[in-house]
Amino acid sequence: MKGNRKQAVSIRLSSSDVRKMKVLAKRLGVRDSDVLRYALKAALNQLAGLCDPDVKGSALVPTVVEAGADFVRYFELDAARLDAIINAGADTTRHVSHDDIALISMAGSQPEYAMLRLRRPAPEGVRVVTGTPASVDALRQHLYQKYLYRDGDEGWGGRHADSYAAEPVEAAADHLERASGVASQ
Repeated sequence: MKGNRKQAVSIRLSSSDVRKMKVLAKRLGVRDSDVLRYALKAALNQLAGLCDPDVKGSALVPTVVEAGADFVRYFELDAARLDAIINAGADTTRHVSHDDIALISMAGSQPEYAMLRLRRPAPEGVRVVTGTPASVDALRQHLYQKYLYRDGDEGWGGRHADSYAAEPVEAAADHLERASGVASQ
């Protein structure tokens, strides 16, 4: 495909997905194809970190965590496959531990068990109830604290503090924008 030319592709959708797409298109006053393109672009933007071969190890934590349990469930990503996706080619100082990868994988298939394995207590004021947004938040905070917020060690936050913004979440968002080719506003 050259330049900005569009290309037709064929996809298979269940009849229930087609029905939902048509209802949504009618309600929004747009074409079915507009709804499909929106869904595809939203998914590609959410997974932009995985499109950049230079993003590896702990730098992929925000992409995988924010993609959520549906991402892990839909693609049937077990811990071994997630480990290969996240840590392949990453410097050993940026590897995500197998235990944490197992937690991410379990959060997609067995969220209650994942929360039992999460050894850190929930942050103050967050009540961990399995299968709730609070439990997802506890897992997200555990992973972000361990891989993005650390200072002074050999982790992502320490080694690259000079090339990223002071706020790790903003730094991860900036990095994902750069990876997807979107200029910061």
